[in-house]
Amino acid sequence: MNTVQFSGEPNLAHLKAVLKSSLPLLAILLGFVLLSVATGEFTNYDTGLEYNATLGVNKWGLPYHEFGHYINQPPLGFYTGALFLRVFWSSYSLAVVVPTMFGAGCLILLYQLGIVLYDKRTGLFAAAIFAVTPWHIVISRSFLIDAQCLFFSLLYLLVGIYATKRNSAKLFLLSGAFFGVAFLTKAFAVFLLVPLAIYYLYAGQRNLWRIFMGVVYFVPTLVFTYVWYEIITNRGFFAAFTHDDFNFPITGAAPSPFFLLYYLLGTVGVFFLTAGGVSLLVSFLRTKKFGKIFESDMICLVAIVTILGVNMYLVLGRNLICAYNNPVKYDYQFLPMFCLLAASLLNKLYSLDPANLGNKQNKLVSILTLIGLFLIFASMVQNVLILNSYATQTGVLFSVEGEIGYSFEHIALNDTAAISWALQWLGFAVVIFSLFWANKDKMKTLAATLKL
Repeated sequence: MNTVQFSGEPNLAHLKAVLKSSLPLLAILLGFVLLSVATGEFTNYDTGLEYNATLGVNKWGLPYHEFGHYINQPPLGFYTGALFLRVFWSSYSLAVVVPTMFGAGCLILLYQLGIVLYDKRTGLFAAAIFAVTPWHIVISRSFLIDAQCLFFSLLYLLVGIYATKRNSAKLFLLSGAFFGVAFLTKAFAVFLLVPLAIYYLYAGQRNLWRIFMGVVYFVPTLVFTYVWYEIITNRGFFAAFTHDDFNFPITGAAPSPFFLLYYLLGTVGVFFLTAGGVSLLVSFLRTKKFGKIFESDMICLVAIVTILGVNMYLVLGRNLICAYNNPVKYDYQFLPMFCLLAASLLNKLYSLDPANLGNKQNKLVSILTLIGLFLIFASMVQNVLILNSYATQTGVLFSVEGEIGYSFEHIALNDTAAISWALQWLGFAVVIFSLFWANKDKMKTLAATLKL
């Protein structure tokens, strides 16, 4: 028998290659951590309730915010937080580390999702945009289960797309299990079923086996839900599908039909929203040219419209005050999908043929693409300026209309705002440098072709 000696050199070389290719993403994660920690912590009534429920898990084994009183949320997020607090002791400042870690994990998953839907550069760009968005940073620095829910939602979506690409029943069932975990973290996990369903239905063959697997996909969720609500807590299976948010109507003046537009303009800004619109326009102008990019844009667009549409229906159709005041939570899963849509402008820029810029339509598409990318950069700078302003504020309001919205109390990193500002700009610089470093070869080639 021949023996093979293992020197370890091939594995070491592979590890170095992996680390080198991962450096831009690691830099973005570092930038996100600097921005998040420098921004401080956020609290409100909901964070206090969820923190108490997490402490209840360690005290009584169940998510009681007061003994005998379950918090009206799925349980898994509180057990995750309780495990962390059991290891590192119980304080709010330590507890906030949990959503911050899940917030960082969302960046990794968004990067991977960008790769499978578009390409590596688009995934990195989307992660960079997401990393500097105040909406995501505030959620990641508040003891809320929303960052956990988004993490598991992106995870089941990513694994589900992998499963569809490889026609793997095992991976598809694994995605179903991750959906069960996400749903038992928070019911908003259902939103990302929309892009997964579109991809599943149109990316593969349509036959009875795929229909059967589509039904089996939900079995883990039904089992998890039944075990928790029917067996463990004895609250009844259908308690999973009820919530206090549906019990409180809007009183007083009727909300504006443009309430969601006002919220998005105030939260993500006109630059970013316009960039997303430009990305869609460029896609429609070059439908055949972009092919896969256009298809991925449509998947993101349908997910975005569904998420925003549900919120509008709950407010304008069902007259619910919680959905009206709280787009910061109801529409949180809109944000990564919109980041992907906007970030695809980079892929579109590289897909254009510089040799055909003499054509008027090609020139128009090129100019629009460059304008869209400039708007994204401007929005990222604006985001850091907003984070700078938090350093001197004791509270933050995500406004819907006027003084109506969802508010947080702000706990600053320290008493010196200048230190927070310096760390925030350092984090932003790290994120931007990582983007330029990852795209330096492409930009040199593009510049040489255009003779810039």
